[in-house]
Amino acid sequence: MATVKKTTGTSKAPRKKASEASAELTETTSNASAQDSETSHSEGEGVRRRDFIHIATVSFAGVGAAAVAIPLVSQMSASADVLAMASIEVDVSAIQSGQAIKTSWRKQPVFIRNLTAPEIAEANKVNIGSLREPQTLAERTQPGKENWLITMGVCTHLGCVPLGAAAGEVKGEYGGYFCPCHGSHYDTAGRIRKGPAPLNLKVPEYAFLSDTVVKIG
Repeated sequence: MATVKKTTGTSKAPRKKASEASAELTETTSNASAQDSETSHSEGEGVRRRDFIHIATVSFAGVGAAAVAIPLVSQMSASADVLAMASIEVDVSAIQSGQAIKTSWRKQPVFIRNLTAPEIAEANKVNIGSLREPQTLAERTQPGKENWLITMGVCTHLGCVPLGAAAGEVKGEYGGYFCPCHGSHYDTAGRIRKGPAPLNLKVPEYAFLSDTVVKIG
């Protein structure tokens, strides 16, 4: 009897079709893209989070700087004693008729003069229309206090201090004040009468607190 031998062969796995391989490649690519997208999204959130923290920090620093600046500005504001120097009180009881004194207000000289009757008359008889800056004596003094002439002791030409307030000083051609720097002459009302000065001596703001005390400023 013939014997039939069975041959055991090695079976090869069937090759995948091209369409299946392409599908797997597409799936792999999609997964990778999804992972990259998730990574980019996470990085974006991280960047935005860092930006927010940075902005918040800068904003807080700005608020802090403003908080520091406010008390600094307050410290730079004028104190009460400095503001008080914006005005001064002067006792004029010792100034005799015909005399004048020189005081200081806001670091500038001030002339306070007690006019005599002849000086008042001399000022009042001047033709106002002839003056460089037309002003009457009454306009430069206060009612009932026409004898008290209070002016800044600063020449209106170049800011020099005129003579005439102290005893023995030259009073100029018109009996008031004289600036020797460039020859400006002021009359008994402190008005410019001759020389290069364009304006009368300035009258500051003042008020009599009593018959003997005047507040300037």
